[in-house]
Amino acid sequence: MSADTGVAAAESVSVFKDARKQAYLNPAGADRPLKSAIPKTTLVKARGYRKARLVQQVVQSDCAAILLYDPINIRYALDLSNMQLWATHNPFHYALVFADGHAIEFAYRGAEHLADGYETVNEVRPGNAWFYMYTADRLQERVDAWADEIVSILRERNGGNMRLAIDKLDAPGIDALRKRGVTVVEGQALTEIARSIKSAEELELMRWTIRVCEAGMARMYNYSLPERTEQEIWAELHYENIRSGGEWLETRLLTVGERTNPWFKECSDHVAKAGDMLGFDTDMIGPYGYCADLSRSWTIGHTKMNPHQGDLYKAALEQIEHNLALLKSGLTFDEFNAKSWAIPEKYVSCRYSVALHGVGLADEYPSIPLHPDWKASYKGVFQDNMTVCVESLIGEEGKGECVKLETQVVITPTGAVRLDSFPWEEA
Repeated sequence: MSADTGVAAAESVSVFKDARKQAYLNPAGADRPLKSAIPKTTLVKARGYRKARLVQQVVQSDCAAILLYDPINIRYALDLSNMQLWATHNPFHYALVFADGHAIEFAYRGAEHLADGYETVNEVRPGNAWFYMYTADRLQERVDAWADEIVSILRERNGGNMRLAIDKLDAPGIDALRKRGVTVVEGQALTEIARSIKSAEELELMRWTIRVCEAGMARMYNYSLPERTEQEIWAELHYENIRSGGEWLETRLLTVGERTNPWFKECSDHVAKAGDMLGFDTDMIGPYGYCADLSRSWTIGHTKMNPHQGDLYKAALEQIEHNLALLKSGLTFDEFNAKSWAIPEKYVSCRYSVALHGVGLADEYPSIPLHPDWKASYKGVFQDNMTVCVESLIGEEGKGECVKLETQVVITPTGAVRLDSFPWEEA
């Protein structure tokens, strides 16, 4: 069979035999994007809650302010975004959030207007970027000018308090601030703790991102046919996310057949065959900047799983359901580990890196390893309105395929409530 004939044959297959998955396509028609009905008042309340959470951390740490460079943290505190991915490797956009709630955005020159109408921002100034592409051999000159401005603002607004929390900053900036009498405080802990507890409004925004993600997953399901490449299938999630107001995907984790084992290969032009197992991890930053981090596995062409695939799938789902049933507020991380699903020895070498992790505007605190790796863990307690992703990766080293599953939940006093609902497969 030629490639063209194979594609034509594949496209003639009736997909969505499972009506449950059909429901995740846009009810207005797959030819149109999804449109959120969430009112602006919900977004404004979420912004206010998030900024207040961060300010609370600044106050408790006895800092004058926190300097934010991580674009996710700026988004959390102020809801401002500008060239987010570019900002991850070109530090041009930063913000100061003070213990009294006053917030200054330092914007890309010419983009100051992006903060117009944001109640989270009290003041906008042009940023002073000093990474090497901009400065070359004038780097120290630009760093000094930047540091002089930061210190001047600190003294003007906070008198003698020169304790400044910082989430991330290159070494020349740290050195320049310290030389000017600033006490640098590690700020990642402040931002991670602030972000870990969600408001009702945040959960509403997150649920919408998940809705968009599941529409993208439905498109991928629809296109999981023989003769399609991994990249062609993966593109369906990008398409739905972008056209429905989402932002980007953090990874390229979709593989098919033998390329699922070992995990973490990135999607490629590998061509799928009927009956191959497909696995993916969405890692999707969607509308409102929230993350939908979901994983599913199914067969190409939606054939019945063979016995080995079925055993892998049943084990993965058992791990998810067992660990999910343990979660509730007040449970310590140690208690979770002690009661968590015991991985059969034959699957240990292909295990995933974590049992679960926090999720919000991106992956976040906490990160809980599996029991074979527990010595690397840290102390903590699950709290009300933490949102986490419960993970499973099941496979045998050097033998066949892997199955990847993941669900996103909110922690409550009576247990974990799932935020996603895209159906599992019949094993």
